[in-house]
Amino acid sequence: MRYVRTSLTPTDRPLHPFDRRLAKADGVTRKRLAHLHRLADGTAVVLYELAGDVGRVRELVAAADLHESQLTTDRGRITLYVQVETSDLMDELLSLFREYELILDLPLECIERGGVRAVVIGELSTIREVIPELPRDLTVRLEQTGEYDHSADVAFDALTDRQQEILLTALDLGYYEVPRQATQADIADELDRTMSTVGEHLRRVEATVLSAVAPR
Repeated sequence: MRYVRTSLTPTDRPLHPFDRRLAKADGVTRKRLAHLHRLADGTAVVLYELAGDVGRVRELVAAADLHESQLTTDRGRITLYVQVETSDLMDELLSLFREYELILDLPLECIERGGVRAVVIGELSTIREVIPELPRDLTVRLEQTGEYDHSADVAFDALTDRQQEILLTALDLGYYEVPRQATQADIADELDRTMSTVGEHLRRVEATVLSAVAPR
């Protein structure tokens, strides 16, 4: 089984209208789509992880035409559940994945301009077939491919919520890039934590992940 990591950025049609509002809103950052599911009635339920001004998020929700919404906050993390009308673009994408029997690995990472970074799992020949069938008004960039290894997901799930938050922030800021683009102090500033706390959590994260993926 293979995977392809790709970025998908709409050039015209949004995934759904409310997603475009979130992407363009000042003071709010789309971090991840933790859940995405199309319902039989033509609507979709979406679970967002957001960052930024929770008051601004409440304003956007109040002004939007949503079937349902629920917002929760915990230690600066904003989780937003919405039920929305699907768009033509969302319908086309989900129908393609279903037709070709491909798995869309969740969560999806949100990127700028209303795009997402997705991991698609399936047979390589099938993935190659579906790429030309993707909507023309969608900018597609293939970033990585390889053998799918579920152990990485297992290792991530084994981390505590705070460890996951620190690891994802470290990755976003470039802490693990070569050359390194951020320091532990940068991560601490971003999360309003002490540098010693960040350092301790990163050591535990690295120990957990390396133990899970190293051959024995």
